[in-house]
Amino acid sequence: MAQTILIDPVTRIEGHAKITVQLNDSGEVSSAHFHIAEFRGFERMFEGRPLWEMPGISARICGICPVSHILASSKAGDQILAVEVPVAAEKLRRLMNLAQMIQSHSLSFFHLSAPDLLLGMDSDPAKRNLFGLIAAEPSLARAGIGLRQFGQQIIAALGGQKIHPAWSIPGGVRHSLSIADRDWIAQRIPTEKKAILNALDRFKSIIEKYREESNVFGTFPTLFLGLVAADGSWEHYGGRIRIIDSRGGLIADQLDPANYHEFIGEASEKWSYLKSPYYRPLGYPAGIYRVGPLARLNICQRMGTALADKEKIEFSQLGNGTVQSSFFYHLARLIEILAAIEKIEQMMEDKDLQSTELKAEAGINRLEGVGCSEAPRGTLFHHYQVDPTGLIRKINLVIATGQNNLAMNQTILQIAQHYIKSSTIPEGILNRLEAGIRAFDPCLSCSTHAFGQMPLRIELLDSSGRLLDEVRRV
Repeated sequence: MAQTILIDPVTRIEGHAKITVQLNDSGEVSSAHFHIAEFRGFERMFEGRPLWEMPGISARICGICPVSHILASSKAGDQILAVEVPVAAEKLRRLMNLAQMIQSHSLSFFHLSAPDLLLGMDSDPAKRNLFGLIAAEPSLARAGIGLRQFGQQIIAALGGQKIHPAWSIPGGVRHSLSIADRDWIAQRIPTEKKAILNALDRFKSIIEKYREESNVFGTFPTLFLGLVAADGSWEHYGGRIRIIDSRGGLIADQLDPANYHEFIGEASEKWSYLKSPYYRPLGYPAGIYRVGPLARLNICQRMGTALADKEKIEFSQLGNGTVQSSFFYHLARLIEILAAIEKIEQMMEDKDLQSTELKAEAGINRLEGVGCSEAPRGTLFHHYQVDPTGLIRKINLVIATGQNNLAMNQTILQIAQHYIKSSTIPEGILNRLEAGIRAFDPCLSCSTHAFGQMPLRIELLDSSGRLLDEVRRV
């Protein structure tokens, strides 16, 4: 008889969600869904607020990646003011975004996913966590903690605090980088560079061990979307949109992010509050695409730094045209950390970082603006409409995690169809379903959790609701 598997909640992700897997009368997986049951509602809450407040308010959307929202919001404000920000202000914004990449990617890999990857998907769940990783591989765990601290300290040096820094504003930024903070950053770079190179070597050493997982953790053709620089190199703050297909063929290039609504449609499903964006010319759901580290490395021609360029060449050899497996989001994250450290190192001698020319002064010159930037999890759009006094009339946020929604659902379906072969539920299978979601590093609730592991329950029911099997975590 038809049966349903329920995982509620999914653990070690930012936010609250559940997974359901439906089995047909033959005991085969027929469907799988990733449910987001929490409602955000920020678009409505922002209505009526002054444009000038938006970066500081929108930072509160997320406790993990507030910088991403600050920058996208500020860029939307730049458009409404109809100004070009001073050169120094753009460089400082770029510096903060690189720091954000480092701290967020470090959290994702070392804290949330490394326990699965380095301790084993089937290891004791009581030890499969950061503390278990510290016990098993203390040097690697300490390096991961240090990398995240490095990114957070740069954010604090620029914005005054690690979380929700009200620093970037429409037209520029509030203040520059002090010489003392510049010297501290430069002093830490060799240590952090060594740490990320060791982590890359460690991850590459286990790829063969996870050959099965890499073949079924979201390995299917999709489009890939993200920002690239004018020369096609890796971009994280400016540039224009590039879209490629699963073979690496160019679908569209140099698209203006301000016209995102022309090529991105937004659908919704009754089983989730998370929107499902798609590439509009192909329709829904055929226009499935992925964003984030995997997409950025697939669409760019080079990273633009010596060490990361070597890693990018190796990375590209994992696929044919593109790397399709979502398992390799992890590797892409580590390569982006390396690129960010190298780019920060290049910036440290730039005198513009101490400039006092930081803001373009202007009033409301346009009634609409779109800000686009690369968040750690993917391309982020803030679209504002204002009245002549600068009060927000309407807002639309296209979040990176939403853009990966179709791909996340397809991933758990693929994993479930591969691993679920009976009416009992081995714990390792449960964890693989969750790990398939963790590969995308979704950010769901846009707020932080209390410390600790959430409880989890998975039940297998027949079509009459009779309990066949159950696994619990407390």
